[in-house]
Amino acid sequence: MISLSVLALVFGVVFLAELPDKTALAGLVLGTRYRASYVFAGVAAAFLLHVVLAVAAGSALTLLPQRLVHALTGVLFLGGAAVLLFRKDDGEEEIRRPEDQSFWKVAGTGFMLILVAEFGDLTQIMTANLAARYDDPISVGVGAVLALWAVAGLGIVGGKALMRKVPLGLITKIAAVLMLALGVWSLWEAVA
Repeated sequence: MISLSVLALVFGVVFLAELPDKTALAGLVLGTRYRASYVFAGVAAAFLLHVVLAVAAGSALTLLPQRLVHALTGVLFLGGAAVLLFRKDDGEEEIRRPEDQSFWKVAGTGFMLILVAEFGDLTQIMTANLAARYDDPISVGVGAVLALWAVAGLGIVGGKALMRKVPLGLITKIAAVLMLALGVWSLWEAVA
């Protein structure tokens, strides 16, 4: 059974945290160079793999005592909020262009780029935290995958227009405040 409230919360938190991330910019760059559907197929597959790994790790955390899980997730959420608030923008990375524009070359480029760039990324850690926090791997997994796919789609298709309308700094601050609130809430539950 999927919990729509957990799915919506996870979607919102992961979406906001991923939007200012370098992978959204990578999707934008790939989308301007190659067929969007090919890029999205590779990127979507890589995000799905990352979410499965994160939810599995988060689900393993639920085997620990509940207070310890709340304390750990609280500290990790606060750390994630600090990372969002204090990180420096490292700019665009160079992306190698495949020799040809075939589906497998383009999708493979998108898959490998996201697979490497997102491994251990903040949103993967957040997804594991949310899976541990809510002990609802299906709702967390679906919410995180949909959020990551939405950001990828926005980056690939309409990233330039979105960045002109919504300041990246505002999106980052909203994501940090949400993570801060989740961290405080989790710590409160650990001691209450």
